[in-house]
Amino acid sequence: MSEHVYQKMEIVGSSKVSIEDAIKKALTSAAKSAGKLRWFEVVETRGYIEKGAVAYYQVTLKVGSTAE
Repeated sequence: MSEHVYQKMEIVGSSKVSIEDAIKKALTSAAKSAGKLRWFEVVETRGYIEKGAVAYYQVTLKVGSTAE
C-alpha cells in the first residue's frame, strides 16, 4: 500500500429522486473541481417536505481526495 496525503472537504448534494441520486450528483460535481476523489462518508441525511410529501433529499458528505 502506497502512502498518500489527502485533503478533505464537505459537500451537500440534493435530489428529487433519492438519497443515492443526491450522493451521485454531489460526487460528480466535486470530481470536476477536486481532482481524484478517493472516498466519501455520509455525515447527515435530511429532506425537504412540500405539501406533505418529500420534495428533495439532501445528503451531506465528507469527501477525501489525493493531495497533489
